[in-house]
Amino acid sequence: MFKLILHEPRPIWPFNEPARDLRIQNKPLWVLQNEVLHPWVEGELVVQPQQPWPEIQEPTLVYRDNLYFDRPFVEAFLAEAKKRQRPSRVAFREDDPAFQNHMLPLSVSYQRYGDVYLADMWYYPHGLTQEPPEPIVMDLQSREIGYYHIPTYMAYKGGDLTFHVPLRAFVAIDTWVHVYVADIIFGLFTRGARFEDRVNREPLFKFKVLAKAMLEGKQVLQSSELVKIGRNCSIDPTAIILGPTTIGDNVTIGAGVVIDNCIIGDNVNIGQGCQLQLSVVGDGAFLPFRASLFMTTLMDNSMVAQNTCLQMCVIGRNTFIGAGTTFTDFNLLSRPIKARRPDGQLEETPFPVLGGAVGHNCRIGSGLVIYPARTIESDVVLAATEERRVITRDVFYEDSDHHRIKLDFKVQRLYPRPPEFPGYPYFSNK
Repeated sequence: MFKLILHEPRPIWPFNEPARDLRIQNKPLWVLQNEVLHPWVEGELVVQPQQPWPEIQEPTLVYRDNLYFDRPFVEAFLAEAKKRQRPSRVAFREDDPAFQNHMLPLSVSYQRYGDVYLADMWYYPHGLTQEPPEPIVMDLQSREIGYYHIPTYMAYKGGDLTFHVPLRAFVAIDTWVHVYVADIIFGLFTRGARFEDRVNREPLFKFKVLAKAMLEGKQVLQSSELVKIGRNCSIDPTAIILGPTTIGDNVTIGAGVVIDNCIIGDNVNIGQGCQLQLSVVGDGAFLPFRASLFMTTLMDNSMVAQNTCLQMCVIGRNTFIGAGTTFTDFNLLSRPIKARRPDGQLEETPFPVLGGAVGHNCRIGSGLVIYPARTIESDVVLAATEERRVITRDVFYEDSDHHRIKLDFKVQRLYPRPPEFPGYPYFSNK
């Protein structure tokens, strides 16, 4: 099968980088797409915007490169499309809970078609033709997973915080919130849900997990069947690691660390007393001691200093978060949390609690408090001062503190706003 990749150059705020280059589950999105499609694909071609599709005479999968999808989803779509032997396109029902609550909000990638929404993935069984594709409504096989109860004084809608976790994952990365969805809800939560589903369906697998835990003298969630550790790792015996968790090579984990259902990359150093839960930590990251990550993505080569607290956040690469800085995740006045759409407009999110996002190559000082869903653009230097200690609005490069300090060198901007998107994304801060 041949694959035709439609490049989506639209940058994702606040990273100022196309979705294909952002890290999802500690891998560039385009690498993750290649790994998922590797069993089926024998050739590929990338098409730029406004460029006509080439003539291809063999079975072809076409998709836009801002999509996150996993192998079970692709398997299900291709199986149904090959059965029909007609050009087909991915579609979703509006009332699908995973689509309605986690994919559709803030997105501009889905097209309304009758009572379904179309996504940018097609299959042509006999090569690219002019025949209109037939929508295939995909069942994401989502299940509602309750996480914790939210009192009425904490959120504008009290009740249980629940996620609709799919066994087949697919989401278009249009905003930083979709990075959070792909990494955490459709990534780590989905991995756990698949494990539970397999345990319930396969008695032999359940017996294997129990037998390995008994042989190793560990609890089931701490056994090597659920905790995968790479080469040349140094892990203090007092550290508690619960699966499903994947740890890369050359990782150092200090005393008293607690890790629960995480992805840890290569060459990561996690100091004493750190707490990591349902988080993705990129290659080369450093957490000195007593740093806390909860449902957070930390991209490669970033550092989170001591006594920090990041909840439901996305942090870009090569970024430093200073000691004692806290990213809050709910509005004190019980108002809905709003985040920016790709066009810069604020839209209410379906999440009663949500953290913030920091771009690439940022330096965030100590002792700051960042309000929910606030973003800090790439290449920003931000220090706590008497005038600005609490971040209540999005921070742009023009607001960076290095502009107000006399320096004998120039602060290099590595991730400027793309010139082909005029005005992007300098939205009004009012």
